[in-house]
Amino acid sequence: MGSTSTTTVPTNAELMEALAAVGAAYFQDFAAAAARHGLSSSQAKALGAVQEPVPMRALAGRLGCDASNVTGIVDRLESLGLANREAAAGDRRVKIVVITAEGREILGRIRSEMARTHQAFEAMTDEQRIALHSICGQVLPVLAGRTGGAQQ
Repeated sequence: MGSTSTTTVPTNAELMEALAAVGAAYFQDFAAAAARHGLSSSQAKALGAVQEPVPMRALAGRLGCDASNVTGIVDRLESLGLANREAAAGDRRVKIVVITAEGREILGRIRSEMARTHQAFEAMTDEQRIALHSICGQVLPVLAGRTGGAQQ
């Protein structure tokens, strides 16, 4: 027997609204967890963006902010012992941001303390989790203006 219910295909506007609402709820959960560790959401996001060493200018691009703003963010992370700035091997004028072991630990705690996000994901079936991951892998490269899979 087939299903008698009909599903309406969402419009682009409806998809945008749904994606924005999910993103906003995730961001609120992330910001609250970061605040419990004395970090702003931008500082915590920067920790997530420097899992591998990253030049300051590239970090600004990843965070979607001006390079001058990144200086203050990295200053704070350095003062807390969560990241370091190092000169690039090929050009000492270029500064590379590197996460410290303590920074990795704090980022892990922040992610583990995102209770609402964990609750939402844990309510999903394995098939839904696989589908969501696949959809994100399709959408993110286009939104980010690059080709290839999503980077986590």
